[in-house]
Amino acid sequence: MIIVFGSMNIDLIMPVDNFPKTGETVLCTADYLSREGGKGANQAMAAARAGAKVAMAGKVGDDAFGRRSVNNLKTHGIWTTAIGMSDRPTGCATIAVNMKGANIIMAAPGANMDATNDQLPDEIFTNKNIVLTQLEASPKETLIVLERARRKGSITILNASPAGMIPAGDLPTVDYIIVNEIEAHQLSAGLGLKSDEAAEMARLLARHTNATCIVTMEDQGAIACRAGSLFKVGSLPVEVVDTTGAGDAFCGIFAASLQAGHNWLVSMHHASVGAGLACLGLGAQSGLPALEDIEAHLSRLPMPVKVE
Repeated sequence: MIIVFGSMNIDLIMPVDNFPKTGETVLCTADYLSREGGKGANQAMAAARAGAKVAMAGKVGDDAFGRRSVNNLKTHGIWTTAIGMSDRPTGCATIAVNMKGANIIMAAPGANMDATNDQLPDEIFTNKNIVLTQLEASPKETLIVLERARRKGSITILNASPAGMIPAGDLPTVDYIIVNEIEAHQLSAGLGLKSDEAAEMARLLARHTNATCIVTMEDQGAIACRAGSLFKVGSLPVEVVDTTGAGDAFCGIFAASLQAGHNWLVSMHHASVGAGLACLGLGAQSGLPALEDIEAHLSRLPMPVKVE
């Protein structure tokens, strides 16, 4: 099973021609959309769509957004017994998407910041399970979850996003750390690296966390460092509609592939294909591919190769 500890939001998606400048008002080019989101829920959904059994842990508010978030997870077969209630409102994000499919996001964490590690019992941390986390819930509680899981033998994955939520020096020892280029730069700069070259950042973060570090690079694919060696995979060529949630798709599908028994390079391949397919829908969850969709497109993208 994959246990996701993280955030649940409702996303308000605003299609625009161009992003507003400071002080500028722009009108949407179409009606805004309201969709389920949050990095934790997105990654849980991506893993479930990719064929994994998934449990979600976090907190929502006692409001319509919270009930909607939990019911959406239940509808897709995700276990929700570890989701608690907060006095704060359910998390919410406003996402502007421009004509090129790029996005800017403003998120109000709300109830997500009240999630606590004790919502997950020790019994769930076994060597047969994978624990997947991000940083939209309390970083302190997230790090405790990872520490407890690793101590009990679970595979641990940290999507260190948003990277600003945790000082680079406080990054935990995990099995896998997944970041995009911006997040990799923030974390590696905090560790004294002046280069913004993806391979160097991957090396530093892998060494610092004793992890396999994967840096995703949008249409340039992803580069990974494991035990000092570098591996690269390309991106699936698609007509991008919206990149929102592509990184979450990568993380969830990567975890699901590991859970299915694939090695990490095969899992990276599956995740890269799935992340590309996720860009075909508007919103973080609407474009998440099913396992059969991912498998049908694997031949369109070569497997990762060792580059150094």
